[in-house]
Amino acid sequence: MENKAHALAAGAFVLVVTALLIALAAWLMRDKEVTRTYEISTREPLNGLQLQAPVRFRGINVGKVSYIGFDPNARGNALLRLAVDENAPLTQSTYATLNFQGVTGLAFVQLDDDGKSSEPIARVYGGGYPRIPLRPSLLSSLSDQGASMLREVEETSKRVNQLFAPDHQQALIAAIDNLGQAANAMTRLANGLNDTVNQRLDPALAGLPALVGQSRQTMAALDAAAGAFNHIGQRLGEKNGALDQLADGARALNQAAATLNNATLPRVGRASDEVSRTARQFDRTVRVIGDNPQSLLIGSGAVPPGPGEPGFVAPGAVK
Repeated sequence: MENKAHALAAGAFVLVVTALLIALAAWLMRDKEVTRTYEISTREPLNGLQLQAPVRFRGINVGKVSYIGFDPNARGNALLRLAVDENAPLTQSTYATLNFQGVTGLAFVQLDDDGKSSEPIARVYGGGYPRIPLRPSLLSSLSDQGASMLREVEETSKRVNQLFAPDHQQALIAAIDNLGQAANAMTRLANGLNDTVNQRLDPALAGLPALVGQSRQTMAALDAAAGAFNHIGQRLGEKNGALDQLADGARALNQAAATLNNATLPRVGRASDEVSRTARQFDRTVRVIGDNPQSLLIGSGAVPPGPGEPGFVAPGAVK
C-alpha cells in the first residue's frame, strides 16, 4: 500500500508540474495586442503565402495571416483573413500587395496607402469583416506583361518573315534597282547642265566687263549732263541774266545730248556687237575643236569669216 501511495503522489506531482508548464507557456505566448480582422478576396495566386505569415504596413509588422481558404461568396476567389493591430492607421484608401522575403520564397502581405482618403475603414455589421483590396504585385505585373511582350514578338517575327518572303524580296530588289537607275539619270542630268553652263554661259560672261565699262562711261556722261542742268537751274534763279544763262544751259544740254548720241551710244552698240561676235567666234572654235581635235597641235588654217564680218558670203549666194 505504501508503494502505491508513493506512486500516486509522484504521478500527481508530474501532472501538476505539466499543467503549470502548460499554463506558463500559454501565459508567455498569449497575444497582448488587440487586433482587428480584415478580409481579402482575390483571384491572384497566393504562391508562398502561409498561415502566420507577417502583415506589414509600409515595412512595419502590424499583424499576421490568420486564415487562408476559398471565398464562398465568389467562386474561384481565394479568401485571406488578416489579424491587424487596431492601432494600425488603415484607411479606406489602404490596399494590399503580395511580396516575397529575400531568396526564401516566403510571401507576406504588404499594406500601403495612396493617401486618397483619410477616413478609417468602416466596420461591417452583421458578422462580416471589412475588406481590403489586393492589387497585383510587381512580379505578377511583369509576368502578365512578359506574356504580352512574347505575343507581340511572335507577331513581329511573323510580319518580318512575310516581308522577306521570296515574292517580296524580288519586289524589294526591283525597287532598289529603280532607285539606282533614277540616281544615275540625275547624275547624267547634272553633268549635262554643267557642260551647258561651261560652254554657253562662260563666253558670254567674259564679254560683260567691257559692256559694264561702257555703261559706266555712259552713266558718267549722264551725271555730267545732270550737273550742268542743276547749274543752269541755279543760274535761272538769279535776278540778272536769267535768259542768257538759260540759253547757255540749253546749248550745253544740246551739246551733252549730241555727245551722248554721237559717241556713247555707238560705243555701247559696238560693245554689244563685240560681245556677240566674241560669243560666235568661241562657239565656232568649240565646234572646230570638237570636229578636229588635232587642230590644237597642227592648226586648222584660216578661219572663214562669219555673218557680219568682212568677206562673209552666205552659203548658196552668188559671188
